[in-house]
Amino acid sequence: MRIHHHHISIPRATALLAIALCCTHGAMAEELSPVTPGRPSVSSAAQLPAAGQLELELGGLRQISTGSARNSLPYQLKLALSSEWGLAIGGEAYIASTDADTSNAGAGDTSLLLKRVWSVSDVSSAGLEFSVKSPTAGNNLGSGKTDYTLNAIYSRDFGAVHMDANLNVTSFGLEEAGLARTATGWSASFSTASSDTWGLTSELSGIHRDGTADSTQFLGALTFSPNKQLVFDFGFVRAYAPSPGSTSVFAGVVFPIAKLF
Repeated sequence: MRIHHHHISIPRATALLAIALCCTHGAMAEELSPVTPGRPSVSSAAQLPAAGQLELELGGLRQISTGSARNSLPYQLKLALSSEWGLAIGGEAYIASTDADTSNAGAGDTSLLLKRVWSVSDVSSAGLEFSVKSPTAGNNLGSGKTDYTLNAIYSRDFGAVHMDANLNVTSFGLEEAGLARTATGWSASFSTASSDTWGLTSELSGIHRDGTADSTQFLGALTFSPNKQLVFDFGFVRAYAPSPGSTSVFAGVVFPIAKLF
C-alpha cells in the first residue's frame, strides 16, 4: 500500500466538519427523521434508516503498528428503500500509508451492499447483508480483485444495553499462496446511553482464515448526539492478534443529507 505520502490530520478534519454541521444543521432538523448510525463499531445492526432518507457516515482512521502507519477517510451512504430493504455504498475516500521502505496515497476500494431485515420481537431483530467490494483502489492500495461478503446479523435490547452480533464469510478474489480464499468473521457490539446526548460502545471481533493466524481486536468508543439527526463518535481499536498487534484511533459523524421519498 504505497506511493507518495500525505499526512491526514484526522481530528482536525473531523472538528472542521463538526463545526460546519452544527452551524447549518438546525434549519433542516425538523424535516428529517432521526439517524441510524452504523458507526463506530465493526458490527452491523439489524436496523435501517428511515425509509427514503439518505444518510452519510464520514470518519477518519489512523492505524499505527510496528514500522508502519495508515491513515484513511472511510465513508458510507445509506438509503432504506422500505422498512425491510436497504442499500449502501461506501469505502475509503482517501488512504495514505507508509512503512520503512515505501509510501502510497490515493482512493480506496468501493463496496456496494444490499440489506434485508426482519423483526423478530419487540426487542430483537435479524438481518442479512450481501456486499461486493470492487477494486477501485490504485497504487497497490487494494488487492486489485473483487471480494464478496455475506453477513448474518442478530440485534437485541437487554434493557438499556443494545447488542449487535454478526457472523460473516468473505470470498476473496485474490489468490495468495498458502492462504484460503475464504475467511470467517465474527463480532459482538454492546452500546448504551449514559445520558440524553452521550453513549458508550464496546466491541470484540475477530477473523479466521486458514493459512494465517486468527485476528482479534477490541473497540471502545464514545458517541455524542446534540440532536437526533446528528451523531459524532470517537474512540480506539486495539488489535491483539496476530502479534505484535496494532493500535488505531478514529473519529466520525453521521447525519442525513435529504429526504428522497
